[in-house]
Amino acid sequence: MLAGLSVSALALVFSQSAAAITTKDISYTVDNQPYQGYYAQADRPDAPFILLIHDWDGLTDYEKKRADMLASEGYNVLAADMFGAGIRPTELEDKKRLTSELYDDRSKMRRLLAGALNTGQAQGNNVRAGVTMGYCFGGGVALELARAGFEQKAFVPFHGGLETPTGQSYDKTKGEILVFHGTADKAVPLEDFTTLGKTLEASKVPHEMITYSGAVHAFTDFNNPDRYDARADKRSWNRYLDFLAHTYQ
Repeated sequence: MLAGLSVSALALVFSQSAAAITTKDISYTVDNQPYQGYYAQADRPDAPFILLIHDWDGLTDYEKKRADMLASEGYNVLAADMFGAGIRPTELEDKKRLTSELYDDRSKMRRLLAGALNTGQAQGNNVRAGVTMGYCFGGGVALELARAGFEQKAFVPFHGGLETPTGQSYDKTKGEILVFHGTADKAVPLEDFTTLGKTLEASKVPHEMITYSGAVHAFTDFNNPDRYDARADKRSWNRYLDFLAHTYQ
């Protein structure tokens, strides 16, 4: 831990770029329902695109901060809204209900992803040459897009759900998969991590899977001191930036 820095301030150490960025809330519709995402644009004309999916809290300042950090590194980032405009649950039961509804309706989940990608495309991005990432619930959603066969550079879950739904596979996946996982995660057991590795290998999907000792579920959440692991967060973030740099070199 760096002396004199709060947990939230520590996260800012990871992104030292002084590049100017432009940010805005961005509204779009899916199935005639309103959604509100957040768009962080880099100060470069050829910036690659990243789609960022929130955890079960909905789109909050946490995802916006991560989007800003990535935009400062030279990427255009759309933080999508998977729940609906103004729906940002604070109660545990509401979080479970909203995520369960999408886990039970994968077709809707994919339509929401399509809506977000169309919104990113409308901002002038080549979304098929982009990367989709997500945190916790959002990590599982990122892998849903991978299984759907949507062409992208990569799909990156941070402490995300790793189970493959019944009837799905990675046989159509077009892009690499990069997984960050804590070995002390009790919400997503290490067995799921191992099974995913075997599944990706069987489907011949290029992948890299990294674990961090002692890291629990949501270890990157610098707003949650009970879960935050500064060591695992910094290492996974730096590896992610390095991965992106090599992907778009």
